[in-house]
Amino acid sequence: MSPEQIPSATRAPETYLTHAAVQAVVSALATHRVEAEVVSFSEPAHTAAIAAQALGIDVGQIANSLIFNADGGPLLVLTSGAHRVDTAKLAATLGKSTIKRADAAFVKAHTGQTIGGVAPLGHPQPIETVVDTWLSKYDAVWAAAGHTNTVFATSYAELLQVTGGTPADVA
Repeated sequence: MSPEQIPSATRAPETYLTHAAVQAVVSALATHRVEAEVVSFSEPAHTAAIAAQALGIDVGQIANSLIFNADGGPLLVLTSGAHRVDTAKLAATLGKSTIKRADAAFVKAHTGQTIGGVAPLGHPQPIETVVDTWLSKYDAVWAAAGHTNTVFATSYAELLQVTGGTPADVA
């Protein structure tokens, strides 16, 4: 679904687009020469299910941006909204001792964004990233754009390119 096909009832005024975290995402997209329109919702999309419903797409097409604490440092996992990350499997794949979900303060400190709106890019510093291979099943996937009310359309290949991410089976 393209941005212009999103029902107008779910779209919000462009006020969210001026948010600093959203602007950081827009700037990062431009740096990578990615032409993506950031779409804003009238209600927050705190979960993949809510975002998928608002967009009229399969929940698997949502690229959840999840931050983990991996051996003390941030790890960004871009996973299909249809999956839960198997942290033990991921730790073994990446050669990490421990991987655990990060708390809100850790997420904000490393991304400049809040949980529910974390984007794949636009962070203060590069973050080690893993991209769920399941996302490659879709022509288009949608990711948060720095705020719980914003998303943008992209592709699996583009996510790998803009994040420098490692493809992996994370579920």
